[in-house]
Amino acid sequence: MAYSLLIRNCGQLLTLAGSSTARPLTGSALTDWRSISGGYVACENDRIVAVGPMAELDETQVTAATMVLDAAGRVVLPGLVECHTHLVFGGNRAHEFQRKLKGEAYLDILASGGGILSTVQATRTASQEQLLANALHHLAGFQRYGITTLEAKSGYGLDAETELRLVEVAREAGRRQPVRVVPAFLGAHVPGPEYRGRPAEYLAMLVRDVLPYLNPQEVPFVDIFCEEGAFSVADSRQYLAQAQELGFGLKIHAEQLHDLGGCEMAAQLGAISIDHADYLAPAAAARIARQSQGRTVAVLLPLVPLFLRQDRYAPGRAFIEAGLPVALSTDFNPGSCPSKNLWLAVSVACLKMGLTPREAIAAVTINAAWAIGQQQECGSLEPGKRADILVLDVPALEEIPYWLGENPVQQVIIGGKLV
Repeated sequence: MAYSLLIRNCGQLLTLAGSSTARPLTGSALTDWRSISGGYVACENDRIVAVGPMAELDETQVTAATMVLDAAGRVVLPGLVECHTHLVFGGNRAHEFQRKLKGEAYLDILASGGGILSTVQATRTASQEQLLANALHHLAGFQRYGITTLEAKSGYGLDAETELRLVEVAREAGRRQPVRVVPAFLGAHVPGPEYRGRPAEYLAMLVRDVLPYLNPQEVPFVDIFCEEGAFSVADSRQYLAQAQELGFGLKIHAEQLHDLGGCEMAAQLGAISIDHADYLAPAAAARIARQSQGRTVAVLLPLVPLFLRQDRYAPGRAFIEAGLPVALSTDFNPGSCPSKNLWLAVSVACLKMGLTPREAIAAVTINAAWAIGQQQECGSLEPGKRADILVLDVPALEEIPYWLGENPVQQVIIGGKLV
């Protein structure tokens, strides 16, 4: 069968194909993946079928029907994977930005009825059509930054009806445009306002009234925010264990503001990712790496402390040296990171978390795919994977984090189609 799409003359073809396919990239493997100077990528329909140097291109597979893109010496790499976003919500929190600029802390704003709770009010009152329109708008923005697969968490309903609605909106948004959406259930964001001071009762309601109505084949992950003002380690453990019994994969927001031990607890249960981890100690990271055999991914969110004007960033360099796999995400949400610019997150991770450019690219592609269970479909350019490919307007990988805040994407291919 002839190629349906060919990208040729790639200056640097960043395949992200590593020596192991059994687990995320860790340690030196984060940089020891294949890149090709002067390469090509060939696709048939929505799948990659061949990757290699131009000298090995089978020209007989290139016909008049083949769409040929000349990368003209530019960087080509897999579509980016956004492994931690809060896609569906109503309104925004621009007014609270002013409070933050005056010095109010995140937890103080939450305690006054702001923060998550203000978005909950806006989300509950928004119509299904408004929420869907907002989600589609944001997905179009992500696509422009080269994101081709995205995890979408619920978490701004905080009651059974609205949380189920948010999951359905995320799924419908995924059906209506090219970016693949992987829903995750974060009903346990904070206790709903009706359950203030009764977090355990709120979690019991979710287990009784929501989780049984979600299909793990459609919504593969259950998440929880384990933090002061949200849920304790003990309550989080019980909730995650109950979700696991129902067939869900596990995730956790933990060690964002305090070192409570949530990351280790979730990793012991087999969580696929531990997210934020700003206060996770390197010694604990090493224990998690050993206990999980390098399969639990630390999803680092560098734009959150940047936007919240916090000094503490996750010690990414120490995590890598401890053998813990790391991924990067924006944590797009209306409160602590209203940005879709994953390239900026790459730059800040290099500047503030100690990642090298090559490690950071692995963290937004193949390791991010592992963090949402999509490593068989995306995250690297290998035969058999979905043809999600970016052509960047830069000649070398090292320039990607250097151009601070710029969007280097020139062309986006999703499922073998130029979008």
